[in-house]
Amino acid sequence: MSAAMPELLIQSLREIAGHRHVHTGARATRRFRKGYRYGDGEILAAVAPANLMEKWRVLQACVAADVAIIFQAANTGLTGGSTPFGTGYDRPIVIISTLRITRIDLLAGGAQVLCLPGATLDQLERRLKPLGREPHSVIGSSCIGASVTGGVCNNSGGSLVQRGPAYTELALYAQVDAQGRLHLVNHLGIDLGAHPEEILSRLDAGQYSEADVRAPEGALASDTAYKTHVRDVEAATPARFNADPRRHYEASGSAGRIGVFALRLDTFPVAAQEQVFYVGSNDPADLAAIRRHVLTQFKTLPIAGEYMHKDAFRAAQVYGKDLFMFIRAFGSVNVPRAFAAKSWFDGVTEALGLGKTLSDRLLQGAMRVMPEHLPKRLIAYRDRYAHHLILRTGDAGIGEMRAYLSSFLPNQQGDFIECTPKEGEAALLNRFTSGSAIVRYRAVHPATVEDIVALDVALPRNTLEWFETLPPKIDARIALKIYVGHFLCHVMHQEYLVKKGTDCAALEHEVCALLDARGAEYPAEHNVGHLYAAKPALTAFYRTLDPTNRFNPGIGKTSKCRDWH
Repeated sequence: MSAAMPELLIQSLREIAGHRHVHTGARATRRFRKGYRYGDGEILAAVAPANLMEKWRVLQACVAADVAIIFQAANTGLTGGSTPFGTGYDRPIVIISTLRITRIDLLAGGAQVLCLPGATLDQLERRLKPLGREPHSVIGSSCIGASVTGGVCNNSGGSLVQRGPAYTELALYAQVDAQGRLHLVNHLGIDLGAHPEEILSRLDAGQYSEADVRAPEGALASDTAYKTHVRDVEAATPARFNADPRRHYEASGSAGRIGVFALRLDTFPVAAQEQVFYVGSNDPADLAAIRRHVLTQFKTLPIAGEYMHKDAFRAAQVYGKDLFMFIRAFGSVNVPRAFAAKSWFDGVTEALGLGKTLSDRLLQGAMRVMPEHLPKRLIAYRDRYAHHLILRTGDAGIGEMRAYLSSFLPNQQGDFIECTPKEGEAALLNRFTSGSAIVRYRAVHPATVEDIVALDVALPRNTLEWFETLPPKIDARIALKIYVGHFLCHVMHQEYLVKKGTDCAALEHEVCALLDARGAEYPAEHNVGHLYAAKPALTAFYRTLDPTNRFNPGIGKTSKCRDWH
């Protein structure tokens, strides 16, 4: 790019999206270029188009200017997968934010939806609620404003046992071919015309009818086989993991290697009745026995089965308290705004030389004087038991679970409670604030914590010894271990707050060697981001989608340069 080209491109972007929606400079671009946990690097600009046609024109301008492009929605990723990462890029980078393009259309009475690229899980959940239906994923990622498109592009699994990775074969997306030419591919199964401008203008205006919506033969809009797949507890392979080629298809698993404009997805009926059961035990074998019995013997699978170690419970209780209370008071719909305001404040304090964690320290100080927010029975289980399993059941599964747990517990090591609605809601919300709690812990303990080593692990379905015991030489270098997971799917989030002065990369390699020996796959449901090396099959998939390495270069520790050099 010539010296004059950056300014010409920025001017062109401003003409397309408007001056106030093109961000340049370190402070103005901070919330786009800096990841939720990881990732940061220089960018030329961040641009937020208002609709699909603007996004297409922005994309055309960026391709013509030969810049690298990163598509970004909520920027909630845990592995830095939607931001730049350090240096080594051979071209300027433009981030295209989709957060202004949020429309959701109901198809077939809500049995399916059409989501534009900025639509969030929370928005979709609220749109479907009056219909008695829900999206692929609920609570968890939706708490921090994660997008529907981000979930599909990352093959995110979520907490719901019967649904597997977020998946669809029905997508509208932009792709750059090996000759550097930009194409728009319409595989939505909706007749919108033949040319990009016609397709996008009609979709922007919602100018299509039920007669235009087809059901392409064999094309899936969700992972319909997963509820059978997950029941095979004798299989020596994990139920779901990021690099599994069985669910790589165009947008699904693409990790930003194509530009997604719209997705068509299945929705799911909400249970008429729900009940949360809370299991505590000091013996990991109890939980293993419950998992195998439920998956092999139950006629109705639970809605979710979430694991939490007592240390994770305590960390979420203390360091995730403000997020818990914010969601209770204002709803998850307002969490992205709160995160954006916090990011702005951190940018100001950083510029003033006050550091970038002042907001965390202020919030944590405020929480010390706030009353306890968790129910007493849950806190009692925290003190009595090391291992906690939250079983969310619905309809016929309620009686099944009640009868089984009553026959199995109490025993010498464990017991269970049938939660009140308030207890059940609190248990699940405390579980899902653990991710933010880890970030907070790092922020307020800079003298003792070097950084976070986060591993997102899929254990083989036949694993019995599921709980990790680290060798003393590794354990001695960790200040705090946080273990949570989607237990029935055998997906574990193992996060380590590493002691000050420790080589985090070396420690991660040692832990990964242990996981390799156990036959685990990682990451399980998060993007490889810039933390994990993409395996050969995944790299090959990326190269097929993006032969010139135009989009999200460097993801999975691959090349950051043109044409994969």
